[in-house]
Amino acid sequence: QVRLVESGGGLVQAGGSLRLSCATSGVAFRSLAMGWFRQAPGKEREVVGAISSSGRTYYPESLEGRVAVARDNTADTVTLQMNSLQPEDTAVYYCAASHNNAVLVLRIPSGYHYWGQGTEVTVSS
Repeated sequence: QVRLVESGGGLVQAGGSLRLSCATSGVAFRSLAMGWFRQAPGKEREVVGAISSSGRTYYPESLEGRVAVARDNTADTVTLQMNSLQPEDTAVYYCAASHNNAVLVLRIPSGYHYWGQGTEVTVSS
């Protein structure tokens, strides 16, 4: 059974940083592309960043320079570092895994096969 478990969410003040982690099990992590998404109340789920099985990263233009995705193939984990957080970054953050490494696919939720349950991030002003 494939499991993705996020951790590291919480309350942070505006301007602060947060590092989320996602531990995977039940699947060959090295072969997977991994992504981070977020969903704020009343909004659609959107990509925050993604990393292919070979380590290539993708970030939406709106977040480039403020977020970084990294993977540890020895620990089967992927992390999301977020800096200069603002109240609009408040959302539930999800980790996802895909058998497809194409960037066009990794940009959208439907490109992923497995999802974590999410971790809540709240940024106070």
